[in-house]
Amino acid sequence: MLTGTLVWPASGLGQKQRLKFGWVTDIHYAFRETKWNRFYSESILKLKEAVELFNSSRLDFVIETGDFKDQNEQPDYEKTMQYLKKVEGEFAKYKGDRFHVFGNHDVDSISKDDFLNIVENSGIPKDKSYYSFERNGIKCIVLDACFRSDGTPYNKGDFDWTDTIIPDPQLNWLKNELTGNGFPVIVFVHQRLDGPGNENYYVNNSEEIRKILEDSGKVLAVFQGHYHEGAYNKINSIHYITEKALIEGSGYDNNSYSIATVTVSGDIRINGFRKMEDLKIRRG
Repeated sequence: MLTGTLVWPASGLGQKQRLKFGWVTDIHYAFRETKWNRFYSESILKLKEAVELFNSSRLDFVIETGDFKDQNEQPDYEKTMQYLKKVEGEFAKYKGDRFHVFGNHDVDSISKDDFLNIVENSGIPKDKSYYSFERNGIKCIVLDACFRSDGTPYNKGDFDWTDTIIPDPQLNWLKNELTGNGFPVIVFVHQRLDGPGNENYYVNNSEEIRKILEDSGKVLAVFQGHYHEGAYNKINSIHYITEKALIEGSGYDNNSYSIATVTVSGDIRINGFRKMEDLKIRRG
């Protein structure tokens, strides 16, 4: 049994905050045997700890950036749906708005529609796998990179996790969202955008996407998952923050989640918990 409690210290960048949200990624919940140092069944208790902390903090929303659930070694649709319902039930204990980002494991044995029909993205229509919302004068854009290079959506395990793009219709939508917006922007995506598209963990057309973000002159940061070790990069004044995976390792000491604060000047602070490190980022 996992035991332990945490209290978030009152610390920041010494500036007035504009936005504060809870962030977790790569929960991979399933009731199955441990593999690759992934303790699938413990994820629900690790998430519970994170949600309890989020509820004790004054947040504008919480978000998970993909691979919310997992499946058995031998895929079983009904069991996978049970895992999704259970982990969403725990996430729903957060007393406020919550949002999801599609990860490749979210469609390992179910469809995107199956996933979207179970989870809640607060104020967002059920059929939207990518979307935007505004909080406190900041626009938040959620992208869906779970498409094959031919533009076909990932569906019930019909994909190669290294073959991932954001297709043209979504890119056109993204351009419109950025063009018609006067607010600073933060972006959420599962697969990484801060590297070459011909390597694992990165969206295949990441260079094209980065140019769209850069040309807008509005994007402060991109919050990513997928790469379980975590990472940080700054490319042309945009900060790319990859959070460490919640799933890796046994026990609360191996948990990982954070609270992110964006100040009125566009600076960002990541207060990391357990394995996730703190990070202070100055705008630009």
